[in-house]
Amino acid sequence: MSSTRLSPDSWIQAGFDALIAQGPAALKAEALARDLKTTKGSFYWHFKDVPAFHNAMLERWETTSLARFEDAANSDDPPVQRLRHLAQVVEKEDVADTRRAVEPAIRAWAHGNDKVAQSVARVDARRMEELDRLLAEVGLSNPELSRIIYAANLGMAELSGRDGQANDDALGTLVDLVLALYG
Repeated sequence: MSSTRLSPDSWIQAGFDALIAQGPAALKAEALARDLKTTKGSFYWHFKDVPAFHNAMLERWETTSLARFEDAANSDDPPVQRLRHLAQVVEKEDVADTRRAVEPAIRAWAHGNDKVAQSVARVDARRMEELDRLLAEVGLSNPELSRIIYAANLGMAELSGRDGQANDDALGTLVDLVLALYG
């Protein structure tokens, strides 16, 4: 067993790793403790129970993914450049290892869990608000455009997770096409 004291962050990261590798069934104290080579007592030192741990994971995912999206939307770049970057941000979240993308794993978990689905819905709504705001800033008010760009971003993230290819250019081209057609 491990002699190093684990932090809540260590457990949450282990949870994301397990979710990506094995799905939501792996998000249990005993399985995670075994993966971390420690005892369940360490888990329960930081989290009241498994649902509290799930909540902590979801809070971390929401906070991190929204911050990254809002940072891209509020950068000092010109509006068109921010829009291009915003269209790429979800797909680029797991640049270090595209096989380990958290976003598709969270979304898959949401299919069987109402609490996770609510978390995903909050993130989606906020991200689409940012896209709507930025599209309006470049003179486009059709809400279908933000939905198209966002859906392409999510699909590209899923695709990258499977084939390991970057999609920056393809997503940038989509934004260019939208701007050329509607701008």
